[in-house]
Amino acid sequence: MLNYRHLHYFWSVAKCGGITRASERLHLTPQTLSGQLGQFEQQLGRPLFRRVGRRMELTETGELALSYAEEMFQVGAELEEMLSRRPEQRRLPFRVGIADAVPKTIAHRLLSPALSLPEPVRLLCRADRLDRLLAELAIHRLDMVLADRPLPANMDVKGYSHPLGQCGVAFLAAPNLAAQLSGSFPAKLDGAPLLLPGEDSALRTPLLRWLERQKVRPRIVGEFDDSALMKAFGHSGRGIFPAPAARAREVERQYGTITLGQTDDVQERFFAISVERLLTHPAVVAVSEGARRGLLGDEANDGEAAPCSE
Repeated sequence: MLNYRHLHYFWSVAKCGGITRASERLHLTPQTLSGQLGQFEQQLGRPLFRRVGRRMELTETGELALSYAEEMFQVGAELEEMLSRRPEQRRLPFRVGIADAVPKTIAHRLLSPALSLPEPVRLLCRADRLDRLLAELAIHRLDMVLADRPLPANMDVKGYSHPLGQCGVAFLAAPNLAAQLSGSFPAKLDGAPLLLPGEDSALRTPLLRWLERQKVRPRIVGEFDDSALMKAFGHSGRGIFPAPAARAREVERQYGTITLGQTDDVQERFFAISVERLLTHPAVVAVSEGARRGLLGDEANDGEAAPCSE
């Protein structure tokens, strides 16, 4: 069985960068701490540190152990903090991963119902690539992942995709750029500078195919994994950019842009990915129910969650 006192000693040494500093923090002699660390490595059967000159560096096993230790002590600190508060002061942790491709205006709209629950919620958001977020979901470091696609079938993760909604795509541009374009939509996109979502976005390929069907060939001047960064470049007049049609007016107000046109032939879809087939976390349930009420400006798809990986 894992010795949690030894784990704490290891974590302290890793965080402090050496035995001397960690021993001062723990009020132990360096000899005692070194001995305890040696016992822990002997129990695991693998070294956690290697000596590089006077420094101690984590081995591959040490890096793995540290990642788990960080999570365990963080959860422990949260538990201690929660239990120390009066019942009316306690907040339910809600850990959400937001894929980079999901527009932040959509994420904000979808997550808002979770903050209106009778039970206070502490929202913890992390934005990253979808594959990294799914890896954290698999080991229960996240309660839910917001994505623009269902859980990929080739991912070695057991989970379920819960449809939240879909909408068409609008094309927006800064006023100075819009004034330079002539003709009707979508013909005015031909030859114009275009900002595209990155390869991790589910929207990218359908968007390019739609442009090809329209016989429109814009100049692709930028590609972005982060949708907010793409809009920031669009705001500066660097190019036209796509955004969910349901939130086009909101994007106009936030970034001072103009909608050139929109299409329903290309649909942006949004999903809540969880390890649960039937949602039980109150905040996740609130997000799903809020989406069903049409928070995206388009009614969410009804139906049972689609299993993505067994």
